[in-house]
Parts: sequence; structure tokens; C-alpha cells
Amino acid sequence: MIMVNDEAVPWHAGMTLADLIRSLPDGDQYAVVKVSGRYVSKPDFAAFRVPDQAKIYLIPMVAGG
Repeated sequence: MIMVNDEAVPWHAGMTLADLIRSLPDGDQYAVVKVSGRYVSKPDFAAFRVPDQAKIYLIPMVAGG
């Protein structure tokens, strides 16, 4: 089990951030994710393996100027 924005989410061995993001209804809006205190950017989602018991915070893209 992992925590995503303080909600329990099922975990499986080999899960990547890309797998997790694809499973979310609004997953395409995240450019950076914080995983147990470490920031991971979108280019690394496919290679980053989510550890069991991870605490994940999704950081949405924000437009501005």
C-alpha cells in the first residue's frame, strides 16, 4: 500500500510512477511528484520504481507569467 495525497492506493511490485500516473483520472497534469521526500520530474516517471509504503504527493502544473 502507498499513500497518494494522503489517500491509500494499492501498490504492486515493479510499479513505476508512470504506472501510477496512468491509473489516475487526471494523471496527465502532473509534471513533478514528491516520493517520500524526493522530487521526481516527468521525464523520469517511467524509470522510477515506487517503493512499497511510499508517501507520494502529486504536484500539478501551474500556468503563470
